[in-house]
Amino acid sequence: MSIWISDEISLQDWEITESFIRASGPGGQNVNKVASAVELRFEAARSPSLPAPVKARLKQLAGRRWGADGALTLKVEDTRSQTRNREIARERLAELVRRALERPKRRIPTRPTLASKRRRLAGKAHRSALKAGRATPGTDLT
Repeated sequence: MSIWISDEISLQDWEITESFIRASGPGGQNVNKVASAVELRFEAARSPSLPAPVKARLKQLAGRRWGADGALTLKVEDTRSQTRNREIARERLAELVRRALERPKRRIPTRPTLASKRRRLAGKAHRSALKAGRATPGTDLT
């Protein structure tokens, strides 16, 4: 069962491995017996379905969830249901890849206006005058 991302991109089963582990936190005796948390690994660096710029953005978005081997690891232990945790992990992976698909807007550098330059210099002059007024009388500041 592949994960559909967009019309051009879908992640194949061989790129994703899931392992079920015991969840941490409260849950009584059940938490010690049942492996309801899911750890999803997506081999992002080796994925043929993702273009290189998308992989670079995905690596940046993933942060520390991106391993040294180029795999993205998601751990989900939100619910007590193994099936629901698996669905949530797949949804989070799909959302992360969709966010990586969006090309960020290029920043257009702007210059400060003449009025803002004048306001900044007037503020500096005002501050300088205040500090000069605090000097003890009779001392030469130059």
